[in-house]
Parts: sequence; C-alpha cells; structure tokens
Amino acid sequence: MMKLLLIGAGNMGGAMLAGLNSYDITVVESYPKRVEELKQMYPSLKIVDTTPSLDGFIVILAIKPQSLDFLEVKGKAEGLVSILAGVNLEKLKSKVDARFYVRAMPNMAALVQKSATSLCGDEELKDRAMEILGSFGKCFWLNSENELDIATGLAGSAPAWIALVAEALSDGAVNLGLKREVTYEYISALFEGVGVVLQDVHPALLKDRVTSPNGTTIAGIAKLEEGRVRDSFIKAMRASYEKTKSMG
Repeated sequence: MMKLLLIGAGNMGGAMLAGLNSYDITVVESYPKRVEELKQMYPSLKIVDTTPSLDGFIVILAIKPQSLDFLEVKGKAEGLVSILAGVNLEKLKSKVDARFYVRAMPNMAALVQKSATSLCGDEELKDRAMEILGSFGKCFWLNSENELDIATGLAGSAPAWIALVAEALSDGAVNLGLKREVTYEYISALFEGVGVVLQDVHPALLKDRVTSPNGTTIAGIAKLEEGRVRDSFIKAMRASYEKTKSMG
C-alpha cells in the first residue's frame, strides 16, 4: 500500500485531504490552530510538526511556492508530487531528492472531490499520481510543463473567476428584486447542471440551443459582448500564464 506524506495542509492541502484521507497518509503541519482544525475534521489523521525522513513515501508538496527555498528535508522519496504553482521540475529536483517527479495543479473543488487536476512529469509516477489525485476529482495528464502552466488558469485560477461570475449574476438578480439567498441557490444548481451538459455538448452548440431570435438570451449576450466578456477571459488566461511563468 502506498504511504503518503503531505507537507503543508493549508487551504489547498486541507481541501485535498477530503480524498487523500482514505490513504495511509501522514500530514506535516506546524501551525497549532490549523492542527486543531484538522483533528476535528479527521480525528484519526496522523499529524506531525516536523518533516520525517522521506524514505518510502510518495510526498505531496503543498506549501507556498516562496517557502520552498526554506524547506529542509532528508531521505529520498519514492516520488514527489508538487502542487506549487510556477515551480518547475528542475527546481524541485534541486530541493527534494526523489526517484520520480510530477507537477500538479488541483483546485478548491477538491473539497467536494470534484477538482479538475492537471499533471505532468515522469511517466514512471504517472499511474500512481493519477490514482492519488483522482481521489478528489478528475485528472488530466499533460505532455509538458508549459502545457501545465497554461492549464494553471483553468485548474487553479478559474474557480475564482467563475465565483466572480456567480456573484455578478446574483448582484444582477438582487438589483431587480430577488432575495440574495435565493439567487445563490439558483446559481449553484445552474452551474452544476450546465457542467454536466458540457461534458457532452460543445459550448457553442449549448449557447445556440438556448438563444432564440430576438429573445431574452441574445439580448443578454449582446450586453456581455459590449463589455468584451470573452476578450476579458482570454486576457485573464494570459495573465495567469504569465504570472505562473514569472514565479518559476
């Protein structure tokens, strides 16, 4: 059975535990308040405040990218899976000794085991990494680090952009008279349903199916185009990509 070592259990590391907790996993977390929170959520979880020898572990590195320079570890991991945005394999290899390396980018939907997680790296670790990270969502294996840096916008950043869309839709409905709590219930159900439909229907076809001549939908689309909404999302993807590259 695989032995996992999660180094860092903050927002993302903690979200991943919703699925990872089914494994033989040890968590490295030194912040007392966070330790207490984790113990309440996962009473049987093994938590330590200092990093043990990496020997025999598949290590999941979930610290902040800027903290990597201060990371001190010993031993050689069976494999390293890093979720550090922008930190390339070359730098990881210089800081952590492991047989094989994989970079990954999950998102906060890991909390409900619905993350869309991008991965790339050593083929020898691919199947195990896909299995492990598949415990909290769907995995996508990419061919290069550059592809992963592009996908960081989709996997890591887009949930915040989608949340911005949700908030804006709610504001629009509240402005017209709907209660806030009702709008959020609608939007949650809306996003869930559309997400399922998009698994089988091209986005353009879905748009066309609900857009009738001189109807309500096309009236809204016209206003969105006035605001250059598609152009804004394209630019947001580029900004995310460029920021990711600069962090490396």
